Amino acid sequence: RSLTLLAATWCEHNCDTKNFDIHKALTKDNLATFVKMLSFGKFKGDVYDTRINGLGLDLYVSEVANTELKVPKVAKNIPTVAEVTQGEVISFAAGAIKILGENGITVLLEGREETVNYVETKNRFCLTLSDESLIGKRRAAQRMMASALNSLEGKNNESNADVVKALETSLEIMVNEITS
Repeated sequence: RSLTLLAATWCEHNCDTKNFDIHKALTKDNLATFVKMLSFGKFKGDVYDTRINGLGLDLYVSEVANTELKVPKVAKNIPTVAEVTQGEVISFAAGAIKILGENGITVLLEGREETVNYVETKNRFCLTLSDESLIGKRRAAQRMMASALNSLEGKNNESNADVVKALETSLEIMVNEITS
């Protein structure tokens, strides 16, 4: 989200239409510059945080995680930015984890094996499921729930029957996606 905020802010300053322009904002040079605008450490006392400092912004992630980092210009562009910044994000996170570890803080990191393998550690555990189909079932349940919640948004006093109907409709949509 921090890199997306920086890229969207850069577009506001540098793009003719002020709209997000992936080709202009997400160049190799710009990404390197954006990453340099992020730092991890102890700020404001004895608290670890990520600081966003550049393009007229001077923010701490802990203070803006549910405000500036959730605004539409950030939310709608996260997938686009994430597609091209995975390496930068993993490197930044690995650096933050190293700082924490060097200061006596134990960090438990979970994620896809392909991603967490980039984080150096002497302790690595790989948990496996006895039934790998559970991963897909969990994701399907998450999608159903999100779709049902969206369809119920703005309604008050939903009955159990309303919730069941929303879930059934969500499931029907998902089944149609894979069968058509």
